[in-house]
Amino acid sequence: MNTLLLFFALPVATIILSVVLQKLLESPILVALTFFAVFLVAAFAVFDDSFLVFVIAYTILAYITAVITKFIIKLIRCQHNCNNGSNNENSFNCGNSINNSIESGEESIINDEGCLCSEKSSNYYRPYKSYRRL
Repeated sequence: MNTLLLFFALPVATIILSVVLQKLLESPILVALTFFAVFLVAAFAVFDDSFLVFVIAYTILAYITAVITKFIIKLIRCQHNCNNGSNNENSFNCGNSINNSIESGEESIINDEGCLCSEKSSNYYRPYKSYRRL
């Protein structure tokens, strides 16, 4: 087996494709299972039995990349929501502690993106998102 393929090309392709699959599937576990299945078929069809070690390593790499991608997407969405409402008094409180809004007497909501939103905010209701009360 070519070492450049094993240590450079396949890991880079795994990282790039796991970012794409994470955007499509939105589940790091499904991304890792997809890579495991593809590399397992490739291990027996193209490579020899020693490639099974690389199959496990690439699966772990795909899972870690998908988790990091999910975190970055959630962070970007939260910052986008904060920036959209920051020009008025009813802005999102992303990054602020939950205790600050509780102490101020506002009823708070945490949306699916992990952003802390004020009950008085005009942007907190999204019919396609579920919210859980504190």
